[in-house]
Amino acid sequence: MKLISGKNEIVYLLTKAIEKYEAQTGERINRNTNRRNYEGVAKRLSEISNELPQTASRLDHDFYPPDYNPQKLEYPFRKYDITGNQVKDAYYNQIVANPRPFLVDACYIYLYGVGRKGFEKDPQDTNLLEAPDHVPGIEHQRTEEVQTPPLLLAPEPKASLASSNLLNWLQRKALVIHLVLIAALVSTIVGWLSVRKEWATIKRDMNLLPYQPTKTEIDSLEGVWLCYTGSPQARSSDPNRYHMVVSNVVDVKYKEGYFVFARYGASFDHIGYMQYEAPWLVSIHSYVKNADSIESPRHSLMRLDQAGGLVSVISASWNFDVGSRNNIIGIREVYIKQGKGGKIDEVLNTIENASCRCKIVRWRAGGKQIKTFYLRNELLDHLANDTLKSLIDEKSILLRIPQSGLIYTSDTIGRKPQ
Repeated sequence: MKLISGKNEIVYLLTKAIEKYEAQTGERINRNTNRRNYEGVAKRLSEISNELPQTASRLDHDFYPPDYNPQKLEYPFRKYDITGNQVKDAYYNQIVANPRPFLVDACYIYLYGVGRKGFEKDPQDTNLLEAPDHVPGIEHQRTEEVQTPPLLLAPEPKASLASSNLLNWLQRKALVIHLVLIAALVSTIVGWLSVRKEWATIKRDMNLLPYQPTKTEIDSLEGVWLCYTGSPQARSSDPNRYHMVVSNVVDVKYKEGYFVFARYGASFDHIGYMQYEAPWLVSIHSYVKNADSIESPRHSLMRLDQAGGLVSVISASWNFDVGSRNNIIGIREVYIKQGKGGKIDEVLNTIENASCRCKIVRWRAGGKQIKTFYLRNELLDHLANDTLKSLIDEKSILLRIPQSGLIYTSDTIGRKPQ
């Protein structure tokens, strides 16, 4: 008997593998579009798949060449690793017509203790066998047509017969059109309901839009902000990083229940979204503006129910250093509201850019009112507001791994560099 293959085979195998994993671990896997839900079973299958180059003869499966020159040795960067995203696409989305052979063999070994070749020699599960084309010993019987003599009818006039044929053709055409329209309408409704259900699941699982902000809360967050951060003080590639600060311009716009924003920095820009988690409590999610991938994601928490013009925000951010030295840091940032409305423009390729060695951003607030921001890394001591300086000095930075000497203090350098 021949085994089934392709999408039907891998969907069945992963269904059984997930059920076995749940029974062994006691862990309940939520079957939805979140790839992280499938990482446990994916790692279990990866333990098997990465052993395939050594188990061909013992477990009776195809030969897999060893990974002679691996670039990374940890999951999920090995040659035969299986990811939660691969399991999700093959099992939940069912869009994998040609699954990776090592994924198929890993499932067979996990479930039946033998590779696909060995299983085909001695099938242990009839659900993985193709259905036979016919059942031996049963022949199809032919039935002879019974000829009945035609009724003797009086011939109809030719014009009447033509009209009848035309009417029948029009009726059949109208019926086909109605059936097609009904099928299209049903398909559209089913698709809409499916998308709505999936979106509701994603919102619930990821806790999106849990709170609808009031008009006052929307007005408080929407607009143009100036954001100060001391992240350059954790950048080891800069020998003059003591007491450094950088300002960013953040343009926040409200959409249906949430906010989107563009953040203009001295060297690169961020984009992202904000949402109210509860009254006056805002989550901020952003990443470096890059069309190809998510780079340096950062997450912040902001409270807007505090008095005063300085809004302190705690962020899981980056020091934005070079290459492997780009590291995660905890940091305090300070937001200062500038106003609402208008348009933000970057000033590029001008003599002013060259003379200031910075990024220039202009905010056209309305009418002829224009405010210009010069975004650069500068000494904290140049800021006039003492409260602002105390919030973003070197004491505001938390390193992911404690490291002495990276954050300069007055104790380590003796005096401020000029």
